[in-house]
Amino acid sequence: MSIPPGSIIVSDWHRCADSREFFSKILHKKRRRKFGLLEAPMMPPHMNVDIVRYKVLISGKTGVGKSALAARLAGLELPKMHYETTGIETTVVFWPVRLKDTGRVLFFRFELWECGESAMRRFDHMLPSCKEQVDAILFLFSFTDRGSFDDLSNQISRITESLDRVVKLVVGTKFDLFMHTDVTERDVTHFQEVWGLPVFRVGGDVSAGLGEVAPLLNSLAENLWHQDCMAASSVSISPQAALRETGSEIIV
Repeated sequence: MSIPPGSIIVSDWHRCADSREFFSKILHKKRRRKFGLLEAPMMPPHMNVDIVRYKVLISGKTGVGKSALAARLAGLELPKMHYETTGIETTVVFWPVRLKDTGRVLFFRFELWECGESAMRRFDHMLPSCKEQVDAILFLFSFTDRGSFDDLSNQISRITESLDRVVKLVVGTKFDLFMHTDVTERDVTHFQEVWGLPVFRVGGDVSAGLGEVAPLLNSLAENLWHQDCMAASSVSISPQAALRETGSEIIV
């Protein structure tokens, strides 16, 4: 069960004036900066910012837009042509948030993992590698592919098997192709009622703005931080205390 938006973080902080200095660290010439696996935003000494790291798996049938979603969240250009991912691909996304209770700024580092469906079926080690130490899973379906929506229940059960603690969010892609949709709003509402999971809608070209990805990235950050708070409270250690003890970076 996910938590309501804005419960832990300031959900519209990317629109506030005091966020500009932080978001400027993930932008270059008003566009998103691309980060490699070993790269991170350059922070001046006066910015007291902690980085929290999470592994996020993007799951879905072939053709639903896993690679396109990773590119969208990273602010990169969408692939011009569809091709199935031949192995495992990773994309790094940095996203700053402000906590509501303390006002502290955290930089979330999401390492997005995706794997082609054919490769996953062909090689037994692919799925276990993707699931190893995963913190969250984005389950994808396409609004233009009824089969991908009907397969969600099976997909969620299969992928989350043996996972004790993981954030689950659902993303409907190609929402802009409403003239060709095979999934109705009634279908989506019923799914949310049954599974208790939010469904995010994405589609269209990537623009330079942050608003189109903010709801999904904020929800991902908020639910992951809440998950860690709940886990930390069970052992009487708060995530804030862990941040103080480990310095400027914490790996969870």
